[in-house]
Amino acid sequence: METRTERDTIGEIEVPADRYWGAQTQRSLENFKIGTEKIPVEVVHAFAQLKKAAAVVNGSLKGLDKKKVEAISHAADRVTSGEIDDHFPLVVWQTGSGTQSNMNMNEVLAYLGTAYLKEQGSDLTIHPNDDVNHSQSSNDTFPTAMHVATVVYAEKELLPAIRRFKGTLEEKENAFQDVVKIGRTHLQDATPLTFGQEISGWKHMLATCETMISESLEHVRALTIGGTAVGTGLNAPIGFSEEVSKQLSEQTGATFKASKNHFHGLTSHDELVHFHGALKGLAADAFKIANDIRLLASGPRCGIGEVLIPANEPGSSIMPGKVNPTQSEALTMVAAQVLGNDATVGFAATQGHFQLNVFKPVIVYNVLQSMRLLADGLNNFHDKCLIGLEADEEKMTQSLNESLMLVTALNPHIGYENAATIAKKAHAENTTLKEAAIEFGLLTEEQFDEYVIPKEMISPK
Repeated sequence: METRTERDTIGEIEVPADRYWGAQTQRSLENFKIGTEKIPVEVVHAFAQLKKAAAVVNGSLKGLDKKKVEAISHAADRVTSGEIDDHFPLVVWQTGSGTQSNMNMNEVLAYLGTAYLKEQGSDLTIHPNDDVNHSQSSNDTFPTAMHVATVVYAEKELLPAIRRFKGTLEEKENAFQDVVKIGRTHLQDATPLTFGQEISGWKHMLATCETMISESLEHVRALTIGGTAVGTGLNAPIGFSEEVSKQLSEQTGATFKASKNHFHGLTSHDELVHFHGALKGLAADAFKIANDIRLLASGPRCGIGEVLIPANEPGSSIMPGKVNPTQSEALTMVAAQVLGNDATVGFAATQGHFQLNVFKPVIVYNVLQSMRLLADGLNNFHDKCLIGLEADEEKMTQSLNESLMLVTALNPHIGYENAATIAKKAHAENTTLKEAAIEFGLLTEEQFDEYVIPKEMISPK
């Protein structure tokens, strides 16, 4: 492999000749050969946006050469385009401040920026620390990139996936609003409701999660850029935090603001703990919805069998004709992973030792993985299961009419204890509620038919 010699304050090191990174990135590759989990590409792109915004503001507040601002901005645009993602190879399991990822970005932008200036006929060079990292520290840039990546992904991917899922649930709610079925509590028969009402509960879960995620995201919009090493803002100009936040808002289309307290922003990640808690809520609801559909579709002949789901692929390598609720299985596994991620995020956020939290990479890795899995999981379940979900109305009617809990409608007329006696007799003798009631002499056939009307049991009277 052809290499070139790069230097940093420790000394010289060989770097692959076709790579844009420098000495500190190479040292990280060699010193942290742990796992396969890489710094998420969303963080890489957020970092590039941040470096561009910082260069623009340094040009106005610190007099950074206009040609250097242009070169850094051009290089950052190449990064955010996604064309050179493979030049950001560092793993999550590195320094807890993310210093090496910050330097990976600084080195790549310096390399590309210098090449750009050379193409323009300039003798200027871009230095990774003095120019790209001007007015900054890894301690304030990495948490800023964490927040930018989180907000941008949530707005572009996760929230649209939630709204799409919610919209289809509303369509299903309307389509099945008049289909009466039996309800179930404790996995036992309960009183009737419509299938549309059941789906409305699922829809409201998504609406509530959308609100909670959006509300918690407001706290993540606060950026700690400008705090530099320990929160004091050493080497950064007055107004740097506010101006970079404003510039980032313009570049990304998302709304950001300067943190009110940089000492908090460097050492605490409570905003992301709070945000991930909302993701956990979505995961819990997604699990519940997918599991309800899995159970309602159980069968096709020996289970509940009240809903029909698409047959996307053979379900067994040994049982011909078997179809499994694979989309429910996939989405519930996603939910399990998100719940595990929440434990990691929560614990990692406790590691704010003095002026700096040193578990930053694992926090943002898990936050972004949770969002990605939830967005992809909801979209896939939507396309491969939810759209094709249908009601087996004949089976629903059969189960409804066989339910002993229709006896609940008799409570106001003959009392709870008499109604319970009828239900127990019908169950023990495998007869209908009507037959049991008439045999006890508590009701006539006409009275039973007047009182027990399932479609009138779905709302208050």
